[in-house]
Amino acid sequence: MSRPVGFAGISAAMVAILVAAGSPTPLLPIYEKAWGFPPWMLTLAFGVYAIALLIAILVVGSLSDHVGRRPVMVGALGLELVAMVVFLVAPSIGWIVVGRVVQGIATGAASSTLSAAVVELAPDHRKKLGALMTGMAPLAGLGIGALFAGVLAQFASDAAFAVWLVLVVVMAAGTVFTLVTPETATPKPGALASLVPRVSVPPRVRTLFASTLPGMIGVFMTMTLYMGLVPTVLAAVFKISSPLVGALGAFVAFGAGTVVSAFTSAVHPRRLRLLGATGLAVGAILFVGSVGTVSLPLLWGAALFGGAGLGAFFSGATRGLVPEVEPHERAGLFATLYLVAYLAMGVSAIVAGLFVGVVGVTTMAIGFGVILALVALAGVLATAARRAG
Repeated sequence: MSRPVGFAGISAAMVAILVAAGSPTPLLPIYEKAWGFPPWMLTLAFGVYAIALLIAILVVGSLSDHVGRRPVMVGALGLELVAMVVFLVAPSIGWIVVGRVVQGIATGAASSTLSAAVVELAPDHRKKLGALMTGMAPLAGLGIGALFAGVLAQFASDAAFAVWLVLVVVMAAGTVFTLVTPETATPKPGALASLVPRVSVPPRVRTLFASTLPGMIGVFMTMTLYMGLVPTVLAAVFKISSPLVGALGAFVAFGAGTVVSAFTSAVHPRRLRLLGATGLAVGAILFVGSVGTVSLPLLWGAALFGGAGLGAFFSGATRGLVPEVEPHERAGLFATLYLVAYLAMGVSAIVAGLFVGVVGVTTMAIGFGVILALVALAGVLATAARRAG
């Protein structure tokens, strides 16, 4: 097929992968009610997804540079299809956990390869469109996925079956489409060697990198909050069982992040990180207030500020770091950044789940919000202390 058609199709596949990643958010409380498992299993299902995604990024993140984009894309989308089938037929929470592990591996394998293919397939006179798509797709896909699943869960008689059936069809179509997409990378030796994880931070950006770490941890803890914890908090603290309301938290957060990422390209990276870390802190404080007072408007405010903060900080961090390193150093740098970020996401979710059984949902949520606020404030101080970059 033509490259423009391939660009449109692979862009859609990239969004679809993230839509699938966001879809479990409003469904997990439905599973909890139907199967009667403890709340900590919900956070485990989210945590193992993040850890599996991290491992896949570290191991196969650069494989497509050696074997070509298309084989890795086909394999990742095919594995994502397997995960959707597991969710579709799952009879218990154990199956959901297994499905999330498979989904995490598929998403991690797909992320860098699909991003590279989108940029390479973009028309020569519209390369910025490809870069914009790769920047916006992750947050937009997560938000759309949560809203899509929330709407179906609200109005469909068998919500989970409907959501996963649609996504099975989408992933099957994406896998077939990718088979006939033009190859954009020339295979080269070293495929096996590329599977050895390489994490590194070039000496000239180590100070800048260190200053971004608190904020990046805050970004991914905020993602954990709205993808993994808020639906449980709504059900246990606010007594709201509507899956649509549960989905709106993630949709507002990731929608705000998408908008900020798209319209702040003219803002200096350091200023953007400073604004982002501040937004994360304000969002965390509002979240604590919303749980303490059982105020839904405060929760939406928290999602808005936290989402805007995560979009601003992530954009500012990547825009500050990328120009400072050589092209051959970027893979190791981002592998290190994602190692910290996804560990923060997965570990914070699992630890929060363990504390639910000990102190209850309300205390766990307030504690998580306080820690997130402190991490974000550390990001503000670390960014403010650095005068450039």
